[in-house]
Amino acid sequence: MSTTAGLRRIGARGAGRRTTRRTRTIGVTGGVAIAVLGLVLCFAVLAPLLAPHDPNAVDLSGAYQGSSGTHVLGTDASGRDLLSRLIYGSRTALIGPFLVVAISTLLGTVLALAAVWFGGWFDQIVVRVVDAVFAFPGLLLAILATALFGSGLKAATAALSIAYVPYIARIVRSASLRERSLPYIAALRVQGVHGLRIALRHILPNVGGLIVANATLAFGFALMDFAGLSFIGLGVQPPTSDWGAMVGTGMAGVLQQHPQEALFASALIVVTVGAVNTLGDRLTERWEARS
Repeated sequence: MSTTAGLRRIGARGAGRRTTRRTRTIGVTGGVAIAVLGLVLCFAVLAPLLAPHDPNAVDLSGAYQGSSGTHVLGTDASGRDLLSRLIYGSRTALIGPFLVVAISTLLGTVLALAAVWFGGWFDQIVVRVVDAVFAFPGLLLAILATALFGSGLKAATAALSIAYVPYIARIVRSASLRERSLPYIAALRVQGVHGLRIALRHILPNVGGLIVANATLAFGFALMDFAGLSFIGLGVQPPTSDWGAMVGTGMAGVLQQHPQEALFASALIVVTVGAVNTLGDRLTERWEARS
């Protein structure tokens, strides 16, 4: 076996040992969080099968009905079934944050790996740009984007994706710098292994756990941001079901002693964000324990 092949195998074994340490359990709280998120995901995927009524069916004569056999959670100001709207609302509540996390994680990871590998002036430019964008509040950027391009899911998704890139890039860059300083990376470079191959085959897999953990945490923040935008009327637009929008439209019912719409939607946002953050914390702790 050649020296180069041996060094590559050493690097692979180092990665394998780190991977083995990743198998530590995420604990009971992590398991509960996964169960909660799995249930919400099932609601989103199976909404047409689970919803007992059309979420947009208006019945003004049945406004603000209480819980009954026909409407388990009651109705809203337009007589629409709350349970059906909450189930369908899980779709819009999840799709926006998912797109933001997917886009920002991809861009942030690529940017961080490029900055770490090329270093020098390129790394300094990336750091300065990332710091400048990081200092700009993501929610404010989303509000400006919706003011310029109109309210809705697309503008909010684009703005929040840009705002979340620095968050991912800074963390991935820090972890990648530490990984690049390890002896097996230096050995691979001495043997002439291409930088792109080292970054993709060794550095990226070994910081993958941290990327997943922080993407999970970012999902919770994005969910809250989207709910806030919908609450103030800049996100998902009525009559489309959305948890944040339901909190906003349900405020009128609170003043009329009918808080169920705002209460149920708020509870789902809190529970989902809590589960996401709990899972993200457990994943982060597991990655730190094996590092």
